[in-house]
Amino acid sequence: MAQLWLSCFLLPALVVSVAANVAPKFLANMTSVILPEDLPVGAQAFWLVAEDQDNDPLTYGMSGPNAYFFAVTPKTGEVKLASALDYETLYTFKVTISVSDPYIQVQREMLVIVEDRNDNAPVFQNTAFSTSINETLPVGSVVFSVLAVDKDMGSAGMVVYSIEKVIPSTGDSEHLFRILANGSIVLNGSLSYNNKSAFYQLELKACDLGGMYHNTFTIQCSLPVFLSISVVDQPDLDPQFVREFYSASVAEDAAKGTSVLTVEAVDGDKGINDPVIYSISYSTRPGWFDIGADGVIRVNGSLDREQLLEADEEVQLQVTATETHLNIYGQEAKVSIWVTVRVMDVNDHKPEFYNCSLPACTFTPEEAQVNFTGYVDEHASPRIPIDDLTMVVYDPDKGSNGTFLLSLGGPDAEAFSVSPERAVGSASVQVLVRVSALVDYERQTAMAVQVVATDSVSQNFSVAMVTIHLRDINDHRPTFPQSLYVLTVPEHSATGSVVTDSIHATDPDTGAWGQITYSLLPGNGADLFQVDPVSGTVTVRNGELLDRESQAVYYLTLQATDGGNLSSSTTLQIHLLDINDNAPVVSGSYNIFVQEEEGNVSVTIQAHDNDEPGTNNSRLLFNLLPGPYSHNFSLDPDTGLLRNLGPLDREAIDPALEGRIVLTVLVSDCGEPVLGTKVNVTITVEDINDNLPIFNQSSYNFTVKEEDPGVLVGVVKAWDADQTEANNRISFSLSGSGANYFMIRGLVLGAGWAEGYLRLPPDVSLDYETQPVFNLTVSAENPDPQGGETIVDVCVNVKDVNDNPPTLDVASLRGIRVAENGSQHGQVAVVVASDVDTSAQLEIQLVNILCTKAGVDVGSLCWGWFSVAANGSVYINQSKAIDYEACDLVTLVVRACDLATDPGFQAYSNNGSLLITIEDVNDNAPYFLPENKTFVIIPELVLPNREVASVRARDDDSGNNGVILFSILRVDFISKDGATIPFQGVFSIFTSSEADVPVTSLDSTLQGTYQVTVQARDRPSLGPFLEATTTLNLFTVDQSYRSRLQFSTPKEEVGANRQAINAALTQATRTTVYIVDIQDIDSAARARPHSYLDAYFVFPNGSALTLDELSVMIRNDQDSLTQLLQLGLVVLGSQESQESDLSKQLISVIIGLGVALLLVLVIMTMAFVCVRKSYNRKLQAMKAAKEARKTAAGVMPSAPAIPGTNMYNTERANPMLNLPNKDLGLEYLSPSNDLDSVSVNSLDDNSVDVDKNSQEIKEHRPPHTPPEPDPEPLSVVLLGRQAGASGQLEGPSYTNAGLDTTDL
Repeated sequence: MAQLWLSCFLLPALVVSVAANVAPKFLANMTSVILPEDLPVGAQAFWLVAEDQDNDPLTYGMSGPNAYFFAVTPKTGEVKLASALDYETLYTFKVTISVSDPYIQVQREMLVIVEDRNDNAPVFQNTAFSTSINETLPVGSVVFSVLAVDKDMGSAGMVVYSIEKVIPSTGDSEHLFRILANGSIVLNGSLSYNNKSAFYQLELKACDLGGMYHNTFTIQCSLPVFLSISVVDQPDLDPQFVREFYSASVAEDAAKGTSVLTVEAVDGDKGINDPVIYSISYSTRPGWFDIGADGVIRVNGSLDREQLLEADEEVQLQVTATETHLNIYGQEAKVSIWVTVRVMDVNDHKPEFYNCSLPACTFTPEEAQVNFTGYVDEHASPRIPIDDLTMVVYDPDKGSNGTFLLSLGGPDAEAFSVSPERAVGSASVQVLVRVSALVDYERQTAMAVQVVATDSVSQNFSVAMVTIHLRDINDHRPTFPQSLYVLTVPEHSATGSVVTDSIHATDPDTGAWGQITYSLLPGNGADLFQVDPVSGTVTVRNGELLDRESQAVYYLTLQATDGGNLSSSTTLQIHLLDINDNAPVVSGSYNIFVQEEEGNVSVTIQAHDNDEPGTNNSRLLFNLLPGPYSHNFSLDPDTGLLRNLGPLDREAIDPALEGRIVLTVLVSDCGEPVLGTKVNVTITVEDINDNLPIFNQSSYNFTVKEEDPGVLVGVVKAWDADQTEANNRISFSLSGSGANYFMIRGLVLGAGWAEGYLRLPPDVSLDYETQPVFNLTVSAENPDPQGGETIVDVCVNVKDVNDNPPTLDVASLRGIRVAENGSQHGQVAVVVASDVDTSAQLEIQLVNILCTKAGVDVGSLCWGWFSVAANGSVYINQSKAIDYEACDLVTLVVRACDLATDPGFQAYSNNGSLLITIEDVNDNAPYFLPENKTFVIIPELVLPNREVASVRARDDDSGNNGVILFSILRVDFISKDGATIPFQGVFSIFTSSEADVPVTSLDSTLQGTYQVTVQARDRPSLGPFLEATTTLNLFTVDQSYRSRLQFSTPKEEVGANRQAINAALTQATRTTVYIVDIQDIDSAARARPHSYLDAYFVFPNGSALTLDELSVMIRNDQDSLTQLLQLGLVVLGSQESQESDLSKQLISVIIGLGVALLLVLVIMTMAFVCVRKSYNRKLQAMKAAKEARKTAAGVMPSAPAIPGTNMYNTERANPMLNLPNKDLGLEYLSPSNDLDSVSVNSLDDNSVDVDKNSQEIKEHRPPHTPPEPDPEPLSVVLLGRQAGASGQLEGPSYTNAGLDTTDL
């Protein structure tokens, strides 16, 4: 009963466990971010990354006036672009980023730097451009200037102008203007208001130099703008005639003042239009015409067309038009044009005759004639014209005025006709034969006719007399007295010899017709003889071809032709007389082969003569002509038998003859003159092997380079006196020490000579260092197995070549050490190389430079620090640039190069590495690492030498230079009212991996912030130290913020659950939890707290939670509250509320005693009522137990169920004991009083099922529980029931102490 009343009066409490929480912190690089302005909306911009030592789930966020640019995914920290960026509008701004674990939120400002992109095209500052310029503006002058602006930066903001199009678009205007880089438009060619254009329109465009846009190099261009240019006309042009050509006609009899035509000229400068004055500056017929101010050309004198016949009846006038005002050059502006005036004909002439041939006639009046002469053959055919008649009729008038008719008259007009019968202007006149019979030379030798020319219009005429002389014709042919003539001539007579001169032909015609010409007609012998065309004498034409032996008789045809080409012929029979003209003829050829020393020659020369047999012309004699070897032979003069006089020696014969002896035999006849024939007899003396080879030198010395495989070493030469290849062929062989390194190949040169080419095999080369000299023996021998051989000594000297690569001295590549930051200068090492070749020229080359830091390649950072000279000296190039912190090891990869190495050999050594270790110099000051920690001083927790704060610092130097010593420079206390109090000796500091700040002595009554200035200083081996400082804020927390949490579990269990309690409290409060103490509470009452936990709840800014604020925050976090309740939290209160001072306690005791007396009376009354009711309920329960034993488990009567029982009628009803209850085992948290519990748990009230979670909580038995009491009888009865149909035992899940029947 006392427990029920205690539940009614205790306030609900919260159960939480408290543990220290470390606030999350952003990574060090989360201070700024660079984003391109063309980043698409919705694209990933960056990530918010933070770390939490407690491994709590983190939530990210962003705030501030510019936070609308981004959208943050709270759980992952992914930041996407929500609104487009624009560098030109806002190139940098700040946002506040935040990260929070379940307990603490941390904020930081982040700088967002917008990176420019080429997203803006240039924009012209004005889009309506126009200007006017004079057409005489000099080339190169500025016409106009434009300006375009691009908002982008760098090359993307640099503007380039261009002229895209010029209107009008012609070849002249295309390049008439150009635009400069500053936007000035310059005239690039001459202007012309009249000839080119008076107006131009330029399409202009401006483009930037390009830049990245959407990850692509992009060039942005502006919209085109147009510049209108008006050209102002200047008086710089001469006037122009409106027509390019003027012409007119006028009758030659036109009166003076007659208007011929009008010319018109205008000012070439159309914009000025100055008046012009006309004049005739030149005329082919001066005085005939003049011109007025109105431009009208008029007749000024008498005209005569016939004077213009050579000028094509035209008068050329040069008309000049002059402007009234001077041009811009101060000169007259004028122009001239040629005007053609054609003078028209009038019929004022009659036809006249001229003795000339067209078109060479001049037709002057003095050349007119009336008498002409011509010739014609008698009996000429009709329409044959008269020869040598050059008659031309000419009428200078034109057209019908110049048309005339031709006709014949006179005594012989019937025999002839005239052509043409009608003509215009001029015509060549021909008199033709009309009747051939009337043209007869025998009747008359000359005839006469008259030619009459009559003007067809005026009928005026002229008459010319023509005398025609007749020519006779040929009507007889020549004749010979005989038809055949027999003649003789010796063969081979001299050319021109007369065969006959007595044969003649006759012709009765006279004159040319009677002149006879002789000729030989083509035929046999016509090419051997010829005839004089006048005298008829026949002579020999080619005596060499007159050969009786070929042809003895020739038949020729002699023809006689007169002047009229009439002819006749006769036959000539010519016999040839024999002479000694044939030399003897030798039959066959003579080639004789005989072996030297043993062979004999015996051969007969066969010959004959084609001259007449039996005469001296055909008798033959043989004679051996003298020669180099003729004395070795004999020849019979009559029979032609040839023999040798002794043995023949091949080697005695000139080798060039190859063993051949050529003898010349002369075969001659006995005629006059004597004729002879020579024949060659070739005797080949065959060679035998009777000679040994001979070398051309007694010994040979050759030199060859080493390492040169397949090279020619030298050539030996030998000769064999034998003259045939079979006997003088020489082969070479090689022997001697080292002969296997060589090979010899023979080459036959001819004439017994041979060369032996001594060379190295293709895969063999010599080495001077191994063997410098080879002594060889070369043998020369014939192929004859029985032949001998000749030997010669050959000495081969090996010439050293530069064929060995250099090598690096390993000792010179030992590592060196160089201090950083300009500590050393000049030469630091020397790389040494060597080469076994004597001619070596070595230099050291730098192949590569490797830069590493702590074994990691750092790229080309150190490439310029060191250099290697050709002599191997290693110098420091950039002493100041050497930085240990960037690179601590420089590896120079070097090699040696032999500049004199022969081609084809390795000139480089193997690469070597010179390690240069960079020694650290104290050039980096320490710097403090950012810490996202809050340092709080709680008085009761602060003991002497206890750590209250820590800082971390780093020094990029190494060794002693990187050792950091920490010290406290200053301590200031800033009270809550803002006053600053300096302190000394309050804190101390010692150095470990980080600097810990312990407290030495502290006044717990002071409330405010301690500002501790900490110095970090390095400890260099040499030189001054470097330092850095930082200020720590240590917040003090008042004891009034101490909160107490009471638990239903002992302190040992609270201590074991300390981490879970701390986590739940941190999640609920978002603070750092500082646990002060955990102690047990001396209380034996049921459901009273067993232990308490005192703690402070501090925010990062040093403020702390009060008890009320703590209670509210825990109640608002249901998850944390549930976890704390499960961990045993029962009461939440402050220490002061439970440990009041003595005076208050006495007053409370007195008041409490009075209240207690009153309560005792009430309690006793209520206890009596409750005990009675409980007793009755227990009796009913016992009755129900008895009925439960009688009722089989699982039986379900069909009667209606009674609420609150397991039966369906009032008889034998058993209460349902599985009563739902949300009680957590903490009576003071129950929402009802004792009476309510009794009513709820009564047998005659309804009940509901117990929540599963509540069952689990109630069934949990804390450790160290006392021994279980004796079982309650009713529970035993119910548990003893048989299992139901499901096979599971049905027992009470909740035991109500109010139904305890143990006492019964």
